[in-house]
Amino acid sequence: MEIKEDPALVKIDDVDKKIINLLNEDGRMSYRKISRDLDISVGTVHNRVDKLMKTGVISKFVPQIDHSRLGYKLTAIIGVRVKGGVLKNWENRTAYHKNVLAVYDVTGEFDAFLIAKFKDTTELDQFVKGLLKEPDVQRTYTQTVLNVVKEELGSPKMI
Repeated sequence: MEIKEDPALVKIDDVDKKIINLLNEDGRMSYRKISRDLDISVGTVHNRVDKLMKTGVISKFVPQIDHSRLGYKLTAIIGVRVKGGVLKNWENRTAYHKNVLAVYDVTGEFDAFLIAKFKDTTELDQFVKGLLKEPDVQRTYTQTVLNVVKEELGSPKMI
C-alpha cells in the first residue's frame, strides 16, 4: 500500500528550523543577529522568513504576555457541552471573550474545552454562570490550575 504525503504540508530544512527556533526564543531578534548566529547572509534570512510567512508556517509575531503581572493569576480549564449543530457558532462567539486564551474542539463527554485566565474566583464564577445562561450551553465542567508545570503559549521547540 502506498502512503501519500499531505499536499498541505510545507517542507522545511535545517536552516528554516534554526531560524524558527531563534525567532521562537525572541520574536524581535533582528535578521542581522540571526544571520550572524547561523553564519548565513541577512538576505537569506529575509527570504527564508518571508517564505515561512507566505506558506503559513509562521502565521504572526506576537508578544508572550505574563498574565499574572496584569492581575490574571487564576487559570481555568472549562469543559463545555453545547447543543448539537451550533458548536462552531458558539465557539466563534466565545473565542473573543476577554478572558479566553484558547478554545479546543474535543472528543468525549464535552464538545469543547476553554483555557481562560481570571483575576479571582469571583470573575471565574461570573464567567461560568454567564456560560450556563447561554441557551446553547447544556453543561460545564470547571477545573482551576493549582500550579503551572509548563506553559508555552508560543510554539514549543518541536522542530
